[in-house]
Amino acid sequence: MSRLEVSDLIVDHCPDSLERVPVARADVVATLRAARQFQGARIAARLPVLDGGVLDPAYVDRRLVAVHTELQRLSEELRIPERLAHLLRPLLAAVRSTRDAPDRIRVVDIGCGLGHVVRWLAAHDVLGPGVELVGADLHAALVAEATRLADDEGLPCRFVRANAFRLDTTATTAPEAAAARTATVYISTGLLHHLRGPDLHAFFAAQASPGTVAFCHYDIATTRIAPFGAWLFHHARMRDPLGRHDGAASARRAHDDTTLLHAAHAAHPLVPLIHEPTGASNPLCTTLRPVLGVRPDILAPLRAALGKDARRLRGAAG
Repeated sequence: MSRLEVSDLIVDHCPDSLERVPVARADVVATLRAARQFQGARIAARLPVLDGGVLDPAYVDRRLVAVHTELQRLSEELRIPERLAHLLRPLLAAVRSTRDAPDRIRVVDIGCGLGHVVRWLAAHDVLGPGVELVGADLHAALVAEATRLADDEGLPCRFVRANAFRLDTTATTAPEAAAARTATVYISTGLLHHLRGPDLHAFFAAQASPGTVAFCHYDIATTRIAPFGAWLFHHARMRDPLGRHDGAASARRAHDDTTLLHAAHAAHPLVPLIHEPTGASNPLCTTLRPVLGVRPDILAPLRAALGKDARRLRGAAG
């Protein structure tokens, strides 16, 4: 059985209505014990419950916001938004260079959590004009906190609730979309390892709509030292036992390059690529690397925009 993360088990939603579904603490503990993850089971067993043994949703929300706040600090230390922007700039330049270039580009961060990446991109205005920044997450408490932070910071971005497997609804919510030709670029950071089996393929398939021109999803690189590095980093930097447990588990759940490229084919006709493949990179320097998908007519301008960095692209296109 694959490693499990406690945070994936303590919240559940109806996929159609997005309404929250009660979660029994006993079920979470039993699942973790069956997976022989006894530390995770002990963490879950200490979570407060309401009558009937259902996890207290208000407490779970506060705990998840606290964990994601610590995750944002890790993201800042690893400079994840900067690394993402390093690829997004040439990617969006390639989109703008095509014959049928859109009037606007909507960048949607799937599983955005507290929206750190979206808020950073909005604050630094590094993607050029005509870009709409949207953060999407299934969990209402995280979307509310991301919205509060962005409002306090006065940033031009917005956050919505969305199912990662049904993204069309999210992509059509902007009122200005009807008045302009808008192309969508999907991004994420640290999401892919949460998806197992058919869900990984379904995630990419949901991005194969006609309005999608590209995606860029960063996740943990499956290097030899990744599990130890994740354990050390999260235990040194995170105070919450839940966050430390899930952070250490995340590197053991990461997908290898072959698995990601195979799954990314589900977003046909987008061309799947890996940037900085783990087999050709220094494991001491590579902690995360992206899987990209681009519309075929964007591939050549993307290589041109990347310059020498295009040598790091691997995939079906060579």
